[in-house]
Amino acid sequence: MTRVVHLHIGAPKTGTTYLQDRLDLNRASLARHGVVIPAPRSGHSDMFHFRAALDLLDQDWGGTPGHAHGSWDAMVRRVNRADGTVVISHEILAGAKPDKIAKAMNDLAGNEVHVVYSARDLGRQLPAAWQESIKQGRKWPFKRFLTKVERGQTWFFNAMDLPRVLSQWGAKLPPERVHVVTVPHDRGPNGDELWLRFCRAFGIDPAWAPLDSERDNRSLGIAETSLLRKLNRRLELGVRREPVYDNLIREQLAQEVLVSREAIPVRLPPDRYDFAEQQAERWIEWIKGSGVDVIGDVDDLRPRRPAEGVEWRNPDRVRAKLELGAALDALTVMTQEAANRATADTVGARLRDTARRLRDR
Repeated sequence: MTRVVHLHIGAPKTGTTYLQDRLDLNRASLARHGVVIPAPRSGHSDMFHFRAALDLLDQDWGGTPGHAHGSWDAMVRRVNRADGTVVISHEILAGAKPDKIAKAMNDLAGNEVHVVYSARDLGRQLPAAWQESIKQGRKWPFKRFLTKVERGQTWFFNAMDLPRVLSQWGAKLPPERVHVVTVPHDRGPNGDELWLRFCRAFGIDPAWAPLDSERDNRSLGIAETSLLRKLNRRLELGVRREPVYDNLIREQLAQEVLVSREAIPVRLPPDRYDFAEQQAERWIEWIKGSGVDVIGDVDDLRPRRPAEGVEWRNPDRVRAKLELGAALDALTVMTQEAANRATADTVGARLRDTARRLRDR
């Protein structure tokens, strides 16, 4: 029987965090139904897929130097040992260069490979991508980020440009094996419309994955993003390769504290909607002419302008009072974290002293 490999390549900020966590939570149940989510014997599949993608792309960030080395080959070995259907998922694959795509396809040769790409309208995706880049350690203002995207000068544009991504990843695949999952504007009656679309793309019965995920990579507001951007400037850590930043600032401060605040959302400026709408029409025209499989509605790719009277707030110029509130919440949490670590160090020191005294008796 031919093994089917669903290679979900992104794009970033299209519900990938939720998807990957839900697949991981339901690995055992899915395996009983012939769907394999490759993972190490101990540990989570999402980190394994992240490292495999890094290794394929010759990237090395988000951990200690060399932490991803050999991960792609390990992924391929697990795929070749699997029976039935295999799902690989990580959004950084969307921006892969042609030589890396060729390697992936060559390494997976002999399987029935399907490429799955989740796409979201730029009215929502660009603000989300900018604030995500700030969480990753970037320092650029929103205006500069948007200008670079419009000029095609960022990795984000390469990963979000649907025709470019699918022309390259699907170059040697029949169009029916290339699947576009559109991110709905509305979550559906049960809030799970996007998950149901992913299930259709992977050939999964939703009943096979009953455990829901509580993880979603929520966006920051304008004050929270501005605060983090200024903190990045002060720290100057080379953060994309700095595990300390990733664990303390990104995971704890940004993901747990700042996203929980009542916030003014980051929205696309009114004068940038023309670009977003032009791209949507280009994407839809390409999809209709390509023959690829669409799961959802192509109209989801068209941005929705805000209702008349909704004020746009500039995230590059945030009132000091708003930033102060975010800063105080951040300082409170960081102070508590420092105190907890000091206590842990003290307890550890006491234990070491006790062990030393016992040895010296």
